[in-house]
Amino acid sequence: MSKIASVFSQPGHKALIAYVTVGYPTIEATLKVVPVLADSGCDIIELGIPFSDPLADGVTIQNSSFHALQNGVTPRLCLELAGQLSQKVNIPLVFMTYYNPVLKYGLDKFSSACAGAGISGIIIPDLPPDEGSDLEIISRRQGLDLIYLLAPTSTDRRIRLTAQRSRGFLYLVSVTGVTGARDRLPADLEAFVTRVRKVATQPLCVGFGISTPEQASQIAGIADGVIVGSRIIQLMEKEDDFSSLAELVKGLRGAMDKLPQTDKSQ
Repeated sequence: MSKIASVFSQPGHKALIAYVTVGYPTIEATLKVVPVLADSGCDIIELGIPFSDPLADGVTIQNSSFHALQNGVTPRLCLELAGQLSQKVNIPLVFMTYYNPVLKYGLDKFSSACAGAGISGIIIPDLPPDEGSDLEIISRRQGLDLIYLLAPTSTDRRIRLTAQRSRGFLYLVSVTGVTGARDRLPADLEAFVTRVRKVATQPLCVGFGISTPEQASQIAGIADGVIVGSRIIQLMEKEDDFSSLAELVKGLRGAMDKLPQTDKSQ
């Protein structure tokens, strides 16, 4: 069982997954905030490797990536910081990045470096499963879970293919669009999750647009995990001690834990 899979092996437990851009607003902030997130109730943390063309991201994360690049953050530095963070927290760390930096680094070299840094998985929004076989083989050899994404517009064929190939969990995008905090979740989200559930055996985690405990509770009622990114970045910009961020995460965790203990996989 992989470290990511172990998160979902706890009966009735819903995973809370947080995203941070490595090096934003500073490198020191990244080293400080990850333990805060883990201590406040996060089960998995996505470490975003900044990229100049983050096509899946909205304004908040685009801005964080731009400033991280301005701060001199590179994939090599992200690996170094991941190595330090893996010694500070016991929860899985996952890289979220785009295919170009991975390809430039070298698939074998990048996967080996990830394993050496204590990374448990990789999420690459612009890598579809029908083009990911090379990285799948290489990453699996290093004990890494390659996690694919599905959108509400995904066809039944695409859902079946992605369910066959994704490891760790399936990342379900809640909306047709980019990341970013939203006031409300789409009305057809539950139908989308149900459609994927019919063919997937992996845990289903929903991201894009989740920013409040109420939304997290709603998602946890239909899926296995909740992913929060933009709201976390916004709060990181406001305080150096991350007290408001810790309060948010504890609120998300509390709302998710109040759910009735039912089996949503049936």
